[in-house]
Amino acid sequence: MDIRFLGFDSPLLHTLHNVLDGDESDGKSNCQPTKAYFRDARAMAATPADVEEYPNSYVFVIDMPGLKSGDIKVQVEEDNVLLISGERKREEAKEGAKYVRMERRMGKFLRKFTLPENADTEKISAVCKDGVLTVTVEKLPPAQPKKAKTIEVKIA
Repeated sequence: MDIRFLGFDSPLLHTLHNVLDGDESDGKSNCQPTKAYFRDARAMAATPADVEEYPNSYVFVIDMPGLKSGDIKVQVEEDNVLLISGERKREEAKEGAKYVRMERRMGKFLRKFTLPENADTEKISAVCKDGVLTVTVEKLPPAQPKKAKTIEVKIA
């Protein structure tokens, strides 16, 4: 709806109109998710993980069959977000062979985990063995309670 015909033609109202209805002049809406958002959402949904808590650590277990360590990236973002990503590439087809069925998932994968406050982001290890990636995040030691400080009272 165009509100200018009502006599309201201020820049503030024009901007509000474009935000609420979307500016159709460029064919894009400000409220629609991007292609990258959908790609990342699919990659995250297709990468299941188990998260275990132990007294001294958190362990993240993800199946990654057929991947080499160079295909997997483990990072810490924003001081408390564990990011596990990578890409499974399709093998070159052998000469004279054709696929009858293709069921294995190929392409990028991505998982993000928000780490608890007691996770020590300086002590993270990752091991990929037999197609299973295990990322271990050590816990920080519990904070020691402050001892009461005794102050000597002097008599003047």
